Amino acid sequence: MNQASQAACSAVDATTLKGWLHDADEIALFDVREHGQYGEGHPFYAVPLPYSRLELDVGRLAPRPGTRIVVADDGYGVAQAAARALARLGYTNVFVLDGGMAAWVAAGYTLFAGVNVPSKTFGELAEHHYHTPRVSARELAAMQAGPGAPLVLDGRPASEFRKMSIPGAICCPNGELAYRLRDLVPDATTPIVINCAGRTRSIIGAQTLINFGVANPVYALENGTQGWYLNDFALEHGSTARYPDNGNPRGLDDARDAAGALARRFEVPHIEAAQAAAWLAEAHRSTFLCDVRTAEEFAAQTLPGAQHTPGGQLIQATDQFVGVRRARLVLFDADGVRAPVVASWLRQMGHDAVVLAGGLEAGLATGVRAAHGPRQDLTALPPVNATQLAAGIANQSMLALDLRGSMAYRAGHIAGSLWSTRARLAQDLSGVPQDTTLVLVGDADAADPAELAAADLKALGYRDLRRLQGGFTAWRDAGHAVREGADTLPDARCIDYLFFVHDRHDGNKAAARQYLAWETGLIAQLDAQELATFRFPSLG
Repeated sequence: MNQASQAACSAVDATTLKGWLHDADEIALFDVREHGQYGEGHPFYAVPLPYSRLELDVGRLAPRPGTRIVVADDGYGVAQAAARALARLGYTNVFVLDGGMAAWVAAGYTLFAGVNVPSKTFGELAEHHYHTPRVSARELAAMQAGPGAPLVLDGRPASEFRKMSIPGAICCPNGELAYRLRDLVPDATTPIVINCAGRTRSIIGAQTLINFGVANPVYALENGTQGWYLNDFALEHGSTARYPDNGNPRGLDDARDAAGALARRFEVPHIEAAQAAAWLAEAHRSTFLCDVRTAEEFAAQTLPGAQHTPGGQLIQATDQFVGVRRARLVLFDADGVRAPVVASWLRQMGHDAVVLAGGLEAGLATGVRAAHGPRQDLTALPPVNATQLAAGIANQSMLALDLRGSMAYRAGHIAGSLWSTRARLAQDLSGVPQDTTLVLVGDADAADPAELAAADLKALGYRDLRRLQGGFTAWRDAGHAVREGADTLPDARCIDYLFFVHDRHDGNKAAARQYLAWETGLIAQLDAQELATFRFPSLG
C-alpha cells in the first residue's frame, strides 16, 4: 500500500476532530453523503461534498493537495470510498471520521439540520447584534398601499427571484446593493425594504445598506417571501424586474468613498497584486481567488483560475465555494465597491478575507492567477443512441441506469429504467447480472456524476458500460416511453433531496413554518467554540 492509500485509510475519532476544527491549522471537513442525508444532520462546520460528485468538485473546494481533510458519512463505508478517491487524486492528508455521524453524537456533539448552516446562523446573529430594523408582511403591504411607497429590493439571484417574488419588487442581489442602489432609489427619503425567501439575505441586505451609510430608512422584510405567503398575500411568479444593466452606476465615486470608510471600520485589509500572486503560489497555505461580480462580468473577463463567487451568495452560502476553514480569501471586483462590502461581512463571519487593491485591472496587469486543485480525468463511455437503447430494453440485453437527481427522475425518466446514485450502486444493482449492458443516463454528454460512477460499476464487476447519447432529453424527444410521478421513486430513496427546504415554496405552509422555526432556532444549538467563530464589532 502506498503512502497516499495509507493516508486514505487513517481514522480520526470525534473528540480529536472537534479539537482540529478549533485549532490554528487549516482543515476541510467534507460530508460525503448525498445532499438530503447531509441536510438531515451534520456537524456545524461540515461542507457538503456528495460522493456522487466528489472528483468534480473537490479541486474547487480544496485546491491544495496537502490540506488536512476529514471525510464523514453515516458509518457505512462511503467515507472510506471517498478517502480512496481523494488519495487517487493526490490528496495526502486525508482522514475518515471513525463511526461517522453516530460517533459524533455519541461524543456529545450536535448535528445541525439544513444547509448553509454557518451562513444562516450568522444572519440570525447579525440581526441580534445590530438590531436590524424589520417590517412584517402586513406592515409592508400597508406601506405599499399608502403614500410614499417603499422600494422593495429582492436580495436573491435572478434565478430564485423568478420563481417567486413580492409584487412590485426588483431583483438586486445583495452583493450588488451598495454598488447599484443609486440607479434604483429615487431620492434619500424613500424607504427601502430588502427581502429574500426567508431571513438571512433580508437581514444581511438591509444591514449592508445601513453599514454603508445609506441615508434612506432601510428595513428587512421579516421572513421574506415565506412570511408574505404565510400571511395569505399573493406572490408573483416569473418576474424579470431587475437592476439596470449599467456598467457605470450613478454616484460611483461616492460609493467608493463609502466602501473605503466601511473597509476601515471593519478592518478589511487591501493587498497589492504582487502579494496576492505570492500567496496563490504558496504550497503550505490555501488561498481562494474570488470574483464577486456578476455572472455576465465574470464570463466576459476574469483572472485565470478565479472562482465566480457572486457577493451575496458568498456570504449566504460560503460552504458552496470555500471548503477549507482558515484559508485566505482574496476578493476582487472592477469597481472598488463590491469586494470591500462582501469582505466586511466575511471577516465578521471569521474568515481571513482581504481585497485585491486595484481589482481586476491590477490582477491582469500583474498576472495574478490561481491554480485549480487536483482533477479527475474521465474516460468517455461508448455511446448508445435512443433507438439502440429502446431495442436493448425490449430484448432485455440492456438496463438503463439513471444517475440524474432524484427529482429529475420523478419529473420524467425512461420507462423500465433504474434510478441510483453512486453511493448506493451495490445495493440498487443487487441481483442484476454482471454481464448486463448498463447504459448510464445523465443530464448531458458532458462529464457529470454518471461518468464518475463508471469506475465504481467496474469495481462491482460490470464490464459493458455505455452512455445514452444526448441523455434523457434525446430519449424523450425521440418519442420513446416515459414515466413520471412521485410514486415512481419513494421519498426514502431520494437521499439527494432535502424535502423540508424545498417544500416550503410549493404551497406547503407547514413546511414554511418548519423552515422558519429551524432558522430562528440555530443560535441556541451552538456551543461556545462555534459561537466564538463570529467576530462582530463593538457598537459603542
